[in-house]
Amino acid sequence: MGLGGVSKGIVVIGELNVDAVASGLTSPPTLGAEVLAADVRFTLGSASAIFACGAAKLGKRVTFVGRVGDDAFADLCLGALGDAGIAIDRVARVTGERTGVTFALSTRRDRALVTYLGAIASFRMEDVDLAAFDSGSHLHMTSYFLQTGLRPSFPSLLREAKQRGLTTSFDPNSDPNQSWGRDVRRVFRETDILFVNDREAMELTGARTARGAVRSLAGEVRCVVVKRGAKGALAALDGHAHSAPGFAVETVDTTGAGDSFAAGFVSAWIDGEDVDRCLRQANACGALSTRRPGGTDAQPDAAALRRFLRAHPASAATNHRGGARDRRSEK
Repeated sequence: MGLGGVSKGIVVIGELNVDAVASGLTSPPTLGAEVLAADVRFTLGSASAIFACGAAKLGKRVTFVGRVGDDAFADLCLGALGDAGIAIDRVARVTGERTGVTFALSTRRDRALVTYLGAIASFRMEDVDLAAFDSGSHLHMTSYFLQTGLRPSFPSLLREAKQRGLTTSFDPNSDPNQSWGRDVRRVFRETDILFVNDREAMELTGARTARGAVRSLAGEVRCVVVKRGAKGALAALDGHAHSAPGFAVETVDTTGAGDSFAAGFVSAWIDGEDVDRCLRQANACGALSTRRPGGTDAQPDAAALRRFLRAHPASAATNHRGGARDRRSEK
């Protein structure tokens, strides 16, 4: 069973930015060359906001804590969050600052990201109203390497949440400097569920395979989940390895698919579902989110998710008792 019981809601402390998404590129972008896009749009971005919207669409009550500038991009972010039913009264709008922007250049198989941090970098611990924890039973945090002002406080925020009875999840996302310093592991100690993709997992651990990385990380976090896109997902909970296959959909844009995956997993987890059902729901949410440009437009609501899962019966999910933690790590 999951770590949570009856859900009071989910608290998300994190970054906000607009995504400028150019999708359907004819080829990957390279410096000195021009490529054509099939579509372009400005939409709500940021891993934290995409997660929050995914959870809200699945019926969870979500409170967002963050910081934006005083500009039209802030209007877009706050309007989109409000339209999704997310509580935004703890998002500070700061005069004289600019809201962040990520340029997402997306092919059907992958995407490149270029981010201007803006108000993301100035968001700090003193901007967080800890009373927000009273509205939830779970805290999710992500984008560790982008939130430079808040980064030192990740462990203390997660620890405070746990002391107040919340469960926690953490998705560091990629490190733009590719350094993966030891400080990120301090966050693991306060984390109930760790989300990483297979490349990040191998960079963190030095393992040669995603399965080897799961076994290594299982020694640091009670539940580790490795997102593998179309290949599905791997997990280890209390030393037991699990896996679930992905779903085939007509992919338009992969922006935010990992955050939609995490929203699906956490939503099932705090409802008390077992880890195999969490993985199956997460894979479905991640796959469905890729059907339109941007991270939120194609996210399923609870009814659409149920229809999709009924139309795609469970198949090869596996539960390997006896040893994600005990087997020899592949290096």
